[in-house]
Amino acid sequence: MASVAKDGKGWRILFVAPDGKRKTLRLGRVDKKTAESIRVHMEALLAARISGLPVQQATAAWLNTIGETLKEKLARLGLIDLQPAASMTLKTFLEDYLARRTDAKPSTVVHWRQAARCLLAFFGPDRPLANISAGDALDFARWLKTSAARLNRYADANLGVPLSPNTQAKRIQDAKQFFQDAVERRLLSKNPFAKLSGTIRSNRTRDYFVTPEEAAKVMQACPDAEWRAMFALARWGALRCPSEILALAWTDVDWERGRLRVPSPKTAHHAGHAERIIPLFTEVRQALEELWDKTPEGTVYVINRYRSTAVNLRTQLERIVRRAGLKPWPKLWQNLRATRATELVRKYPQHVAAAWCGHTVQIADKHYWQVTEADYQRAIQYPSTIEKVSSSVAGNVRFEGGTESGTPVAQNAAQSVPAPRGKLEKVESQGVFNYDVVQHGAQRNLLLQNNLVGDGRLERPTSTL
Repeated sequence: MASVAKDGKGWRILFVAPDGKRKTLRLGRVDKKTAESIRVHMEALLAARISGLPVQQATAAWLNTIGETLKEKLARLGLIDLQPAASMTLKTFLEDYLARRTDAKPSTVVHWRQAARCLLAFFGPDRPLANISAGDALDFARWLKTSAARLNRYADANLGVPLSPNTQAKRIQDAKQFFQDAVERRLLSKNPFAKLSGTIRSNRTRDYFVTPEEAAKVMQACPDAEWRAMFALARWGALRCPSEILALAWTDVDWERGRLRVPSPKTAHHAGHAERIIPLFTEVRQALEELWDKTPEGTVYVINRYRSTAVNLRTQLERIVRRAGLKPWPKLWQNLRATRATELVRKYPQHVAAAWCGHTVQIADKHYWQVTEADYQRAIQYPSTIEKVSSSVAGNVRFEGGTESGTPVAQNAAQSVPAPRGKLEKVESQGVFNYDVVQHGAQRNLLLQNNLVGDGRLERPTSTL
């Protein structure tokens, strides 16, 4: 059905098309083995055209591996249908993708649209989808890093503000997802963004611990009870804003048992993580009670005035913080949540604190738990563990180097005796961040030493009778 021949310009394949006309596919200066391989697949394509049957699996797989140039030649010869990607523009494809993803959350679609606008701003809306190569994708990644790629919300005009490293990574991540969809739909043979990294890394330089004193000032500066409730839910309840706070209904508040059911849209797609139960912390309860007294009967949601997507809660909180006489901290809402996560892990076991915040211990350690100024102040008040003891007990009492408080421990356990009731308290560790096991004004406690030594010996004092 087809034959291979060679002339001065290289190898070519001669065949008779289904319409009876003789046609030629010029391959150029390739080796004979490659030309023969292409001839075999061309015969399979011809057979499929004549019989009207599907193309053989091996040939279909081969079509997905060849370049766009050879595909266009086969299409002009009538052996295959021209793939839509050859004429589909980037804008058309992105609009089609966003329209098809009705399963995604609205907040996710917002991020996708931002990535799509960056792609259109760099490549242009009329750029053919098939003409974007791996090199072009690399140029796009460089543009995100070196150019001011933050676009205006309502136009594609550049605002002159560079993107943060994590935002750049998210744009790459989304672009990779878009083009992978094109590959799976056979619009492209390979993903030009496949080798680019879109890893999101934690930026701990923007951590900020919102102290109780600062939080109290912000509460006083809030304009109404709803704002005080939102701030309290984020600062002392560790709720995500806006997703979890706006999803909270009055039926989620269990006043009698002191519980709060928190719907979590962000983690709802994970089995068993659609909601969590947290204590009704004192600060949260006070704010909710104030709002409850002012809420009309029959109201469903806790927060009502600020539910519109047009309301920018971050900028409003920024104004409230300034009204309180404070400088707005980075990541306004997220650092409120991180602050509470840090407080909780000091007082409760790690798995409890993480469960109440709605994340894993690993995520909390990576993104939320912070080392605060209070930790340093508490640490420098610990007594030295290299202090000298009196000569009378120097050979019998030592200090455990691994203890934070420097509590003396007798070397000879056989000679130790139980302490009188009420003298010693059993302290259980509350996790690696729990420093409350030692009181703020802790002093070196020689109580154990006094009970054991008595009149200077390590043995119990003998009776005088």
